[in-house]
Amino acid sequence: MPVKNQQSRSQVSLDQYDLAILDALQNNGRLTNQEIADQIGLSPSACLRRFKALEESGLIIGYRTLLDAKKLGLDLMALVHISMDKHTQERFEEFEKAVRALPNVLECLLLTGQSADYQLKVVVKDLEAYQDLLLNHLTQIPGVSGVHTSFVLRKVVDKTSFPIR
Repeated sequence: MPVKNQQSRSQVSLDQYDLAILDALQNNGRLTNQEIADQIGLSPSACLRRFKALEESGLIIGYRTLLDAKKLGLDLMALVHISMDKHTQERFEEFEKAVRALPNVLECLLLTGQSADYQLKVVVKDLEAYQDLLLNHLTQIPGVSGVHTSFVLRKVVDKTSFPIR
C-alpha cells in the first residue's frame, strides 16, 4: 500500500521496498548499497535507483553521526521555555536567527497551546555553563520576556528514527 509523505507539498508514494530502504538507513546510515540490497531482497542496481530517487525527492534530507554528549563533557541537558514580548514575524525571525547561532542549542521548536512561545533543547557542561548561556546569550536576545528551565534527569526514550512501517 503506498504511503504518502503528509509533510511536503509534493507527496511521495512509497512502496514496501522504499520503506525497507528508509528503515534500514534510519537504523544504520553506514550501510552500503550492497548491504541494503541484500537485506531487503533487491538487486544492487534496483536498490541504488530507488535510493537515488528517495534522495532526489527530498525525503532523505541529510546524514549525521550521533555522538555521546557525556563523553564530550556535555553532562547537562535542559529544556528551556522562552516567552516573547511581541508576537510579530520580525520578532520571531530575529529570535530564531539568534538561537541558530548558539552551538549549545540542539533543537528549537515554535509552540502553540503553551504559555511559552519556544522550547529549546540545550546541552552544556554544567550549571555554570548553563548560567552563562542563559544570562549572556538567551536573555540578551531582543524580545525574550521570560525563561523557564527544566533540567533533564534521564532520557527515557531517545530516538532519531521515524515510525515508517
